[in-house]
Amino acid sequence: MAAGTGAGAIAAPSSTTLTLYRSDDASLFSAGDNGGVNAGYAVAREPRQLELTSGTQDISLGGLPQYLDPEAMALNVDGDAAQVISQRLLLSQGQNAALGSLIGQKVDVVSSSGQSLASGTLLRASDGLVVQESNGFSTLIRDYAAVRALGSFQTGSSLQLRVDAKRAGKAQATLSYTTAGLGWRAAYVGTLAQGDSCKMQFESRASVANRSGRDWKNVQLTLVAGEPQITKQAGGPRPMAFAVRAKTADAAMPEQATLADYRTYTMPGAVDLPDGSVSQLPLYTTRSIACERTSLYENGGGWVPPQPMISQDFVPGGENTGIVSTLQFRAFDSLPAGYLRVLTADRNGTPQFIGEGRISDTPKGSDARITLGQAFDLRGKRERTSFHVDKNGRTLDEAFRITLTNAGDSPRTVTVREHPQRWRQWTLVSSSGKPSTQTTDTLEFKVTVPASGSATVDYAVRYTWTAEDNPQG
Repeated sequence: MAAGTGAGAIAAPSSTTLTLYRSDDASLFSAGDNGGVNAGYAVAREPRQLELTSGTQDISLGGLPQYLDPEAMALNVDGDAAQVISQRLLLSQGQNAALGSLIGQKVDVVSSSGQSLASGTLLRASDGLVVQESNGFSTLIRDYAAVRALGSFQTGSSLQLRVDAKRAGKAQATLSYTTAGLGWRAAYVGTLAQGDSCKMQFESRASVANRSGRDWKNVQLTLVAGEPQITKQAGGPRPMAFAVRAKTADAAMPEQATLADYRTYTMPGAVDLPDGSVSQLPLYTTRSIACERTSLYENGGGWVPPQPMISQDFVPGGENTGIVSTLQFRAFDSLPAGYLRVLTADRNGTPQFIGEGRISDTPKGSDARITLGQAFDLRGKRERTSFHVDKNGRTLDEAFRITLTNAGDSPRTVTVREHPQRWRQWTLVSSSGKPSTQTTDTLEFKVTVPASGSATVDYAVRYTWTAEDNPQG
């Protein structure tokens, strides 16, 4: 954005508008050393009122965030009241950040004995204070005890501008800029209902982190879901995190809309975002949704070798004994990326945490799946039961037995997922039970394992290839 003015500029907002983009940077949301974090991305547009005199003059706009992009700042003055000639960004540094926010305001500088050293307009706040008094004289003060001002000190960076005003008086302007230190991500909580079928109460919230170095009060907040490319890299110290619940005008849900290739959520009322906080805002009303829980024993993945793997030492899928618990559900609406915490009631009816996983951006009607953790009572063992290669016939036969054990006090259904990986051309020759799913790279079997018992799955596959596929045999 370029600094400028003009009658054709976008109309000034009546209050500060803040657009936040999703950030997966953990430093924004986790505890650590106190201070700002140079991560995340936000665009702010805030109204400013200027006190102008006729002609060229210097003005200072303070109270800005700590991590600004100096190349993306613009001051647009309504009408043709003033023209911006140049601008300079002063980053917040220690006490000068607070003093810098008072430039252009009336101050009283006091000595250690309480005597007033100077009263007037503060012109400079670095390497001493320069105060212009009402009699026209300016005073440079290097040794002082305190600075008094009407109102409160602002923290953060400040923008110094040289402007040329056509006339004296008040002028309305809009200051636009981008800043780091702000970001958001979705936060979901699923509480599983009791019973044989999988149902869960699904809560949807937006976690909004502010580590920008300033408070944001009564802002109109819009959240952008999606992944716009941001080329400038950011990095910084870790923050101190504490959670607050942001103030909103009412309990209404945000308004959804599209923005180019992305989705936006505009909060229905004004929001407060204190510095050093993580605020929780609603995304969707809480609802009950259907789900599917799976105990999964999986070997291998989607990898395909460049040529048939005919060596007996090659074990497709490697060795695995763990059985993981997964949760899957269909998105009732577009779900922005974030983390889903899953709870279930214990024998006393108290909700307890049983796992957490990340959900990617999920369009409405698509499936979302997370891994909750590794099952305690279930184990799997996989062993090869036969192996034969016919190089002349260009075939390979291989068979496996999967043994599942259940140390729990109730039967469990386990999904066995196998990925034949020796070559892309294969057929299922035999199996102890019909596969529940069979694709070009996957075999699945649903197996009921009795309480304090075991169950087995046997299957055999045949791989075939051509001379072009494997020139060596």
